[in-house]
Amino acid sequence: MATTSDIRNGLCIRYNNDIYKVIEFLHVKPGKGPAFVRTKMKSVTSGKVLDNTFSAGHKLEDVRVETHKFQYLYNDGEFYHFMNEADYSQIRLLEAALDNPKLMKEGEVVTVLINTEDNSPLSVDLPASVILEVTHTEPGVKGNTATNATKPATMETGAEVNVPLFINEGDKIKIETAKGTYKERVK
Repeated sequence: MATTSDIRNGLCIRYNNDIYKVIEFLHVKPGKGPAFVRTKMKSVTSGKVLDNTFSAGHKLEDVRVETHKFQYLYNDGEFYHFMNEADYSQIRLLEAALDNPKLMKEGEVVTVLINTEDNSPLSVDLPASVILEVTHTEPGVKGNTATNATKPATMETGAEVNVPLFINEGDKIKIETAKGTYKERVK
């Protein structure tokens, strides 16, 4: 059993007959009244995001998880297929278990959270950032970079990302996977 003081990003808990992963949390101690923890949790089975508030000291049923390195193989339309780097076994996951599936390239190594009770995969954590090539975007206009204006760009994986006006087709850019936003151009 865990308490609200154990809440951190990535913690998996059993709540409302489902397993949720904590995405964000904030410990609040108001001047008047008891402290509480405000959380944003994502269901690992359905992908539904839930905002919830726990009072301080509330007991939570945590789920023991292990992390394993898996290589992303391919997407067959319905499932995403991964291979364990240690024993070469393969698993497949629905798109709901993935945070930003469009940012994954084939061959990319990701971290998969596995429930130790029944060895079922719960969720996939991408690296903090990925480098992708721009396959389509409108050409930039010289002298238009004084403001923070952006334009949509399509990546090699099919993801749509807003990029600055100076980015052209064929450029490689670094994308922050947590938010799916442009970070910098890579040479």
